[in-house]
Amino acid sequence: MIPFIDLKSQYERVQTQVTKRIHDVLESGHYIMGPEVKEMEDLLAKYVGVNHCIAVSSGTDALLIPLMAWGVSPGDEVIIPNFSFFATAEVVELLGAKCVFVDIDPVTYNLDAKMLEAKISSKTKAIIAVSLYGRCADFDSINKIASRHGIPVIEDGAQSFGATLGGKKSCGLSTVGATSFFPSKPLGCYGDGGACFTNDNKLAMEMREIRIHGQSKRYQHTRIGINGRMDTIQAAILIEKMSIFDDELKARREIAERYNQGIKSFTTPKLDFDTHAMAQYTIESDSRDELIAYLNKHDIPTAIHYPGTLSEQLAISDRYKELNTPHAHKASRKVLSLPMSPYLKLTDQQKIIDVLNAYGEK
Repeated sequence: MIPFIDLKSQYERVQTQVTKRIHDVLESGHYIMGPEVKEMEDLLAKYVGVNHCIAVSSGTDALLIPLMAWGVSPGDEVIIPNFSFFATAEVVELLGAKCVFVDIDPVTYNLDAKMLEAKISSKTKAIIAVSLYGRCADFDSINKIASRHGIPVIEDGAQSFGATLGGKKSCGLSTVGATSFFPSKPLGCYGDGGACFTNDNKLAMEMREIRIHGQSKRYQHTRIGINGRMDTIQAAILIEKMSIFDDELKARREIAERYNQGIKSFTTPKLDFDTHAMAQYTIESDSRDELIAYLNKHDIPTAIHYPGTLSEQLAISDRYKELNTPHAHKASRKVLSLPMSPYLKLTDQQKIIDVLNAYGEK
């Protein structure tokens, strides 16, 4: 079976450096929020081009913490796209606020900025725009609209770390950038991890307090927080992975270009090599289930990101009826992700392309 994401080959490339880093942490005894966390924060803040990186325990916490800093609570509304991983809606629901869903652009799969302003009300406390599959959302338009109404914006950059928009890096495009270091992400650790990014000094201080039970100093709790601290080992791993990160991004883009040139009869991603991190390579099919079975028969794995809209999820569907988000609904029924990693072998990729084309000619 062709690996869907080849993490083993990546590990073999950095094994010596990562093993030493892990050994150093184990020897130090600083297993939570050790010095490597600050080293990683400084490295990533410089990479993104912002003043502050706040390392946290997961990508979900990276979304939750800024909402907590802004005081999002019951009665408030947070605008989000209706097509994303559930965490985008989950963090809003956890705070008792209401999700206000916006449809997606059918080409980019990101929040359609043209539909944003109509969703803003006096209750709107924040906007979360997702940079899905690795392509940045239209933050130029989103930020202008949000600024007119005095509303902060979170970029959910869990899949787009390393991408750029207008010369700026993903996670540095809005009030707060939030990313995940889940192992399958463009920059992933060997467990859970995440980070918030901002240029706002006050907000950075508040988010740092929230991630450690709302403490301004040890045993002095100035606000309600969470246990959102990062493991030192994960930070140490990410430091070493950054040494190969730009090379991996280049490889992802080259693989995506070969897919686009070779695949016939399917809707393929619109590629902009200045902006796309290619976290997933996603096509569309009108007969998705049949295609999945055909690919599996040829030992080609697939994934669906995502097989339902957020508002359809059982945990919240009873509160969100009669939504007009046809593009999100259509995407959830058609999208299909193919194997994608910087280490996808040329022979394996050619097999995937040939099998897809054979299916399309049936």
